[in-house]
Amino acid sequence: MSITLRPYQDAMLGDVRDAFRSGFKTPLLTAPTGSGKTVLFSFVASKAAGKGNKVLILVHRQELIRQTSATLTAFDVPHGIIASGVPETDEAVQVASVQTLVRRLDRMTWTPTLIVVDEAHHATRTTGHGRVLAHYPEARVLGVTATPERLDGQGLGALAGGFFDALVMGPTVAELVQLGHLSKPVVYAPPSAVDLSGIRTVAGDFNKGDLAAAMNRPAITGDAVQHYARHCNSAPAIGFCCSVAHAESVAEAFKAAGYQAASIDGTLDPDTRAQRIADLGSGALQVLTSCEIISEGTDIPIVAAAILLRPTQSLALYLQQVGRCLRPFPGKDRAVILDHVGNCHRHGLPDDDREWSLDSKPRRQRKKEDDETPTRQCEHCYEVHRPAPECPSCGFIYPVKSRRIEQVDGDLQEIAPDPARLAAKREQAKAATLDDLRKIAAARGYSPRWAEHVYRARQAKQTAWRGAR
Repeated sequence: MSITLRPYQDAMLGDVRDAFRSGFKTPLLTAPTGSGKTVLFSFVASKAAGKGNKVLILVHRQELIRQTSATLTAFDVPHGIIASGVPETDEAVQVASVQTLVRRLDRMTWTPTLIVVDEAHHATRTTGHGRVLAHYPEARVLGVTATPERLDGQGLGALAGGFFDALVMGPTVAELVQLGHLSKPVVYAPPSAVDLSGIRTVAGDFNKGDLAAAMNRPAITGDAVQHYARHCNSAPAIGFCCSVAHAESVAEAFKAAGYQAASIDGTLDPDTRAQRIADLGSGALQVLTSCEIISEGTDIPIVAAAILLRPTQSLALYLQQVGRCLRPFPGKDRAVILDHVGNCHRHGLPDDDREWSLDSKPRRQRKKEDDETPTRQCEHCYEVHRPAPECPSCGFIYPVKSRRIEQVDGDLQEIAPDPARLAAKREQAKAATLDDLRKIAAARGYSPRWAEHVYRARQAKQTAWRGAR
């Protein structure tokens, strides 16, 4: 079966090619979970191999080896697998476990000309990904990730000590929802936040041991079961927990309530792990709980709900987790996110626009209590949504708080536009094409996505105007 790309995937591929043609050697493509990055780099691998190149696809989990291999097989792309217990072959495309490849680097005779790094936010100088990239300095590199950001603040860009020299922006979550390629996320959270005042922070995130003790109280686990029954009863769901013991405890609570549930962790043999993920996809399981195994990359489109039971200061982890339920599936009209720990208040809603960068940044500062939050929570159904006068889920109209307005003496004055800003607007208005806008973005130091947004907004207005005539 040949690979047919969606229009937005074809546009992403064009941007990647433009990056290579412009002289960049290690571009990083970022696009949301569920946008089809595996399909895209499988297409790239197939075309590169067809031109006589050797392509190495780096992944870091058994589940991702299986998933990538299945995608390549579905598209009739011959490939080998470099993993423990698997015989080596000389196919032009190889899917490699990072952990296995690192151990074999000194005796590898197969040399790639292109390396695709899946979940590329793991690629730093100190990780296994980094050791592989450093071992093949002549190879071109394509990184792909939904979240080009690390909790430790280390930048992924070459200027920040990383590997990547260009950031290629794909579509946003909101754009893919509008196109029907992702499900609309609906977020629910409890009326009161979990008390984390006694939880230590280690390496930038909450201490897992402290979290497991705090989150495994029967009242909290019971709430998870009750809210699941209320908002998405019997729908396939993944519960994200603080530890293996916590995941097992939550699974037992769901089973005690009559649901088919199980937990998954790294101590299970590969076949059992694969079977439990398959059971969730087939409907044999309704709830699968995990600490970290299925936070990244695992593609189960039928999953309709994410149950967040692990507080995190990591935006990347939060987006990876909620992304597990965003993929569309027949009969699935929305993605339900039961956020029992207030992660949406820390990081915003899943479909918020975000600015990404290859530069390093300081570790996230703790949010002050009086900081303005980008969300509002309905006091009736507890859905969390963007600020609005009424709840988009249940229609509750929020009462308007009365404010006393004080009148003071003075005259109103006309506020003149800032000359520099006015000149910038005129320059933007004169830009007739997308290329013109991209040149302006580069000159001003804007994200490349700015030009895309301005251009799409213009097209939408022109379409609406033509339709109104």
